[in-house]
Amino acid sequence: MASNIRYNKGEKKNDPELAKKLANIGDIYVMDAFGAAHRAHASTEGAVRQAKVAAAGPLMQAELDAFAKVLDNPARPLAAIIGGSKVSTKLGLLENLLNKVDTLIVGGGIANTFLAAEGRNVGKSLYEPDLVPEAKKIIETAKKLGKELPLPVDVVTAKELAPGQKTSVHPVDKVPADEMILDIGPETVKLYEKFLGKADTVVWNGPVGAFEIEPFGEGTKAIGQYLADSPAFVVVGGGDSVAAVEGYGLADKMGYISTGGGASLELLEGKTLPSVQALLDRSKE
Repeated sequence: MASNIRYNKGEKKNDPELAKKLANIGDIYVMDAFGAAHRAHASTEGAVRQAKVAAAGPLMQAELDAFAKVLDNPARPLAAIIGGSKVSTKLGLLENLLNKVDTLIVGGGIANTFLAAEGRNVGKSLYEPDLVPEAKKIIETAKKLGKELPLPVDVVTAKELAPGQKTSVHPVDKVPADEMILDIGPETVKLYEKFLGKADTVVWNGPVGAFEIEPFGEGTKAIGQYLADSPAFVVVGGGDSVAAVEGYGLADKMGYISTGGGASLELLEGKTLPSVQALLDRSKE
């Protein structure tokens, strides 16, 4: 077999024969790859079902326990920070979390779409015009449910997304037509910290600005530092937000750092992961 299981023929198609071979390697099949648990592949789902004995590994259990503290019975108030470039990739996540959280904070390009939904001019910023109606619905739903959905009050802008750009800070109603929103401003940081200061549980998936390129990481760094110093239980999931807290040296101060980007995203969307379902089914036998 290949050193990387995904190169084996039939792995991605969840081939029963490959799953059987993997399941028969030993007497007990331990599924501990949380980062691949959202994929119904031969090694992650098929082998679990065909093994003589199947069990979740310590990492898998730790991940599920951490997200259970957020999704099933969280210490409240519960806040979520959802960043990233597109609403379209996290629409299900936003809709699911809105029913669970007390405060929903959006950042990055997602926040730009929400600002456009409120009638703000976002200049040359990345946003999704076709998702503006969906953003409006989420804003309206939040109001009906009595949930807090604070949006940026000031933003950091520049002519383009590139290192060493000259930046300026503007109120959200005065974004220059020829500039891009690339980070949250200092007043928005204070606003978000006010809401996060009320929370006993926080889940963070996605940065609030283009932190990978200086000088657009100050907002994400400030929020990360605030959460690191917070007594709240903080779960950080998603590759970019994990990279941010690790890059700023804050990972050790968070409640839990998830190893699974796609898997953690699907859990937050309210989905059952194929590997987890297979393990649950086996436990009932």
